[in-house]
Parts: sequence; C-alpha cells; structure tokens
Amino acid sequence: MSKPFRFGVQSFNAESGEDWASQVRRAEELGYSAFHLADHLIGPGPALERSNHPIQNLAAIPAMAYAAAVTSSIHIGCRVFCIDYHNPVVLAKSAMTIDMLSGGRLEFGLGAGWLKDEYAAIGLRLDPPAQRIDRLADVIEGIKAFRGEGHANVVNGTLNWSEFEGLPKPVSNPPIMIGGGSPRVLRLAGREADIVSLNFNNRAGIIGPDGVRMSTEEETRRKLRWIREGAGERFEDLEIEIGAYFTFVMDDPSPVLAGFSQMFGLEEAEMARHPHMLAGGVDAICDELERRRERFGISYFTVGADTMDAFAPVVARMAGN
Repeated sequence: MSKPFRFGVQSFNAESGEDWASQVRRAEELGYSAFHLADHLIGPGPALERSNHPIQNLAAIPAMAYAAAVTSSIHIGCRVFCIDYHNPVVLAKSAMTIDMLSGGRLEFGLGAGWLKDEYAAIGLRLDPPAQRIDRLADVIEGIKAFRGEGHANVVNGTLNWSEFEGLPKPVSNPPIMIGGGSPRVLRLAGREADIVSLNFNNRAGIIGPDGVRMSTEEETRRKLRWIREGAGERFEDLEIEIGAYFTFVMDDPSPVLAGFSQMFGLEEAEMARHPHMLAGGVDAICDELERRRERFGISYFTVGADTMDAFAPVVARMAGN
C-alpha cells in the first residue's frame, strides 16, 4: 500500500531571526509537514567555491531549536547531520532536547559526511567512505540506546559509553532519516532508518555533473535495490524521501530542461524524469509525483525555501493523499 504524500522545505540561510521565523511559519501555514536545514559549516571562500555548495549561514542545532519555538505543528529536521562534525553524545542530547521542547516534532537526519573541501578547510580528516559509513552505523547504535530505556551502554568501533542513562527522553520516538546515494550507506539506511533520503552519490566530494548523472531513474532503481537488501522484511515500513533540488513550477519547462540537459549531459526526456527534478505546471507535477510514488515508492518530497510558495498548490492538492 502506498504511503501518503508528505512535503518538506529545506532552507540554508536567514537574514535575521525575524526572517527565519517568517520562513518556517510560512512553511507551516502552507501545509508542509517538515522544515529542514542542512549541516554545513564554512562561509564564502575558495573552499566553498571548489565544492560548488550553497552557503549556509546558520548552525543547524540552534536554528532548529528556534524554528521549533516559533511554530506549533510542523516537524523540524536536518537533512542531514554530518556525524563527523559533532560529538555523538552531545548531538544525541541536543536532538532529544529539541524533540522534548517541541512536543515530539523532531526528524533526526544523519549522514556520513562527504564535502571534501569543507573537511579540509576546518582541518578535519576525511576518512575513506567505508570508514565513515561504519562510524555512522556506530553513532546510530548510540542514538538508539540514548533515547531508549535503561543505561546507554554502547561499546563499538566509535563509542565507549557506560553507566549513564540518556536524558532527556524524547516525547515521540523521533524518526531517524539516513541520507546518501552509495550502496553501503543505503543498505545501512534500509537496516536502521525510518526515513531513507535518496541523494546523489557524492563520491566526488563536490556537487557536480557526476552526482546528477548517478541519480537518474535507472540509478534510482539500483538505489532502491540496495535499500531493500538492507531492509529485508521491513522495506514496506520505510518512508522514502528525496530532495527535489531542481523544482520549477511553470507552464512551459522546456527552456529549463534544455539548459539542465546541456549542463549535466543528459537527454531532455531523461532530465524531465530525473528524480531530483520537478518541472512543469501544477497538474503535470502532480501527475509526475503519482508516477514516482507508483514506480519508486517515493512519497516524501523536499523543495527549497525559495520554491515553497510556488509549489504550495501541489502541497495543497497532494499532501496526505
């Protein structure tokens, strides 16, 4: 049975506290179910230019707490926390505090890290992918123990916790979102996550054509097989999310599709079906969402804050259906 549609908004920046409050309240007003940040640290400079990543001027944890404080119903999350940027017990305690103070509205996104120039710029070693993903698995074990009953006794390759209980306890059992695009991380997501966030395979360590070409419809089918391999019998319980990074609500998307096709070296028809793109009028986008849910099981779509007003008619029509 298909899961109902949900829609999220992701924002990186705010000019002031008032601007940030306005963004998240607007998302709540428009019927979006979740409001997300990312988890990036560096500001403008050569390192960020090489990465081709947008600027994020807000620290994720305090911005999430502020977003929760100025709203009443929308879920608050991060797509996704880079576990290498945080002490695991501090991250767990901070996240559970947000869940408690928001009345159970946390979506807890976790990832293994990937932006190589950001790691280098802050003097943090970027371990090989297998090591980072194994570390992510260790941290997830710790987070589940922290939010559970009894002592959070966890000893693995990363953590050595003993003789304490994790506090505060969450109000809800906040869903864990694991994001990524490689076989190893998606098998882990299938095994451990509640929400699997399909993303580019960021093996190059930057945003660029390689990641987009590794996320076509054909590649997405492969990603779903890896999730299923990790999930086994629990696959049908998973919620599949994706970032619609290239969203254009417009009657004639052909000029946009032509430009993106040229940029990424894909045929226009393939770009129109690309799982990270939604381009067209409201009716066309709604039809495409139905097709993608039927074909891939994707029911949770996240758009950028600069698109949330234009995309709102889609949310009004499709959310919860």
